[in-house]
Amino acid sequence: MHAMQYEITLPAEYDMGIIRKRVAERGHLLDAHPGLGLKAYLVRERGRDGSPVNQYAPFYLWRTAEGMNGFLWGPGFRGLSADFGRPAVRHWLGAGLARGPVAAGPAVPGADGPATATRRTVRLSETADPAEAVEQALADLPDHPALHTAAVAVDPSRWELLQIALWRGEVPDGAPGTRYRVLHLSRPELDRLPAGRHW
Repeated sequence: MHAMQYEITLPAEYDMGIIRKRVAERGHLLDAHPGLGLKAYLVRERGRDGSPVNQYAPFYLWRTAEGMNGFLWGPGFRGLSADFGRPAVRHWLGAGLARGPVAAGPAVPGADGPATATRRTVRLSETADPAEAVEQALADLPDHPALHTAAVAVDPSRWELLQIALWRGEVPDGAPGTRYRVLHLSRPELDRLPAGRHW
């Protein structure tokens, strides 16, 4: 499993309705993309959920590197780059996955599908044991009735640990991390991503 995200920060006065319209018109295009576990079309809006910025920040869990490469070198990412400039793409190696009680539900935000997400990143200290840190992060994945999917991944170039969680409804009180709204969820091969530790 590979985790991937890019963030497009938009001007403070930007009409986020443009992003919503774009996702409504094009989000379905990855609903059957080979090798894609899930793509959560995430946004942050200035002044909402504590966000200081407007941002479009899609998050991906790839089942295969071939699927990820096919997207990055394909027309979808080319079109995004043409419209917004080519963003830096962050990449983490998947370390574990947890399915929540609502993971089998539809991918429609506001129904039983995820409506919100949280993302937390932590830089590991030079003295930290990466394997122990990953085990602890997996143990810390939320066990909550509103959880859809949660994952742990690591960027070994920066020794950064990532935890992502998708939620039905509002983010539960006390859930750590940056908060996002989910505009659409593509999940063509989510059921083929194994739960638990990925090594």
